[in-house]
Amino acid sequence: MPNTRRNSQLERQKRIKKQAPKLNKEDITVVDKKVMKRAVVATAVGNATEWFDFGIYSYLAVTIGQVFFPEMHGPLQLVYTFATFAVAFIVRPFGGMFFGMLGDRLGRKKILSITLVMMALATLSIGLIPSYASIGATAPILLLIARMVQGFSTGGEYSGAMTFVAESTPDKRRGFLASGLEVGTLTGFIAGSGIVTLLSAILGPENMLAWGWRIPFFIAGPIGLIGLYLRNHLEETPAFEALEKANKKNEPGSIKDIFVYHWRSLLIAFIIVFFYNVVDYMILSYMPSHLTAVLGYGQTRGLLLILVVMLIMIPIVLTVGYVSDRIGNLRIIRGGLLGLIFLSIPAFLFIGSGHAWLVFLGLIILAICLACLLGTMPSLLPSLFFTEVRYGALAITYNISASLFGGTTPLIVAWLINVTGNRMVPAYYLVATCLIGVVATYFVKETAGRPLRGSPPAVEEKHEIQEILEEPAEALWWQEEKNKIDKKTEGSDG
Repeated sequence: MPNTRRNSQLERQKRIKKQAPKLNKEDITVVDKKVMKRAVVATAVGNATEWFDFGIYSYLAVTIGQVFFPEMHGPLQLVYTFATFAVAFIVRPFGGMFFGMLGDRLGRKKILSITLVMMALATLSIGLIPSYASIGATAPILLLIARMVQGFSTGGEYSGAMTFVAESTPDKRRGFLASGLEVGTLTGFIAGSGIVTLLSAILGPENMLAWGWRIPFFIAGPIGLIGLYLRNHLEETPAFEALEKANKKNEPGSIKDIFVYHWRSLLIAFIIVFFYNVVDYMILSYMPSHLTAVLGYGQTRGLLLILVVMLIMIPIVLTVGYVSDRIGNLRIIRGGLLGLIFLSIPAFLFIGSGHAWLVFLGLIILAICLACLLGTMPSLLPSLFFTEVRYGALAITYNISASLFGGTTPLIVAWLINVTGNRMVPAYYLVATCLIGVVATYFVKETAGRPLRGSPPAVEEKHEIQEILEEPAEALWWQEEKNKIDKKTEGSDG
């Protein structure tokens, strides 16, 4: 029986080798190290700009509620504040469709510069909006408009950044280098929370409420200019350039084609983004307000705790990315999800205890589990789609799922706590989400260390080329899947 199985596997490998197109030395991309580093830094800085806004909005949620919704009180005021936060996510799928399809047609670099400028200007404008006391109901309306502009630009930003980094790095180092994108996320959060914490300590509650809350939003402008400068000096990704050479017309699939021929990848990505964003927004966006408005911690004390936790997360995220290149993404993701399933309830019990060290321990438990996702998702998600539809398909599915489940997480949790009076709701929400996530991972192919779907191999050193040429079937592992899609496309055209 074992011999029969082995012979069957050998026959299958021979069949794949025969079916696979010939791989030439010229097809393999040797990634320039300087270009690779610039790509990682530029996308990370741009991502930090985006999440700087999310950070300051989350950490100033209580203050923003008092400025724009003074007639509400306590948890209900927080619900209104996060409703404004969540409504911005309605436009994210539209931004994703718009910028994603342009990114597959015009290139990744141009679109990422546009989204960054929009994000920075919208964030800056929030700091200029008069309070409810000055202009009444117009104030929250203007806040909503600014948040919607941010949402539209974000629709093309994060998925584009993931695509750009994944396509600009060697296959065997994609996990580690792509994890730098999430270091940008954490840095943006840390910068936002650090500034809010410092201002709160220096200015005090009254000055912070009167005018101090505006300062972090003003800082977004200069940060955006730095990110724009870096992105304008980038080169287009090797994968996109290879696609342009292979297809000079460069006609990416339409939105209809993406849903018809890539529906399975869309569905898998949708579920992955669902549990990823719920965990991410729960821990990084909602927790500061939970500590302050629900558990009654002092604002400065709560922000300082989260700040320290995020600083600790940075080396953990990079380590996770490094390890994922060696053992695969899926093992690490499942480990993080199982950790949340079994440890979320104890963690929130620690956080609700009121004892500083137990609160810190609870936050660290959640943070380590989140790091397992942050260090792997930027390399996993782009690998789900073929190059010609990668930006568009990822932008569409990521933003629809993030809008439905990620951006609404703080709002839903705040509302459930207000209705039930149960402070453990966030823990139960995490457990249910992660149970779905564990099941979903078994429908995903492991792509760590392998070429992206539809892309030729990318290496860091020339001596790796010969090794790849000896195993062309492994290098073009995605060819069989691509052939099936092409047959469906030809059948439809016929």
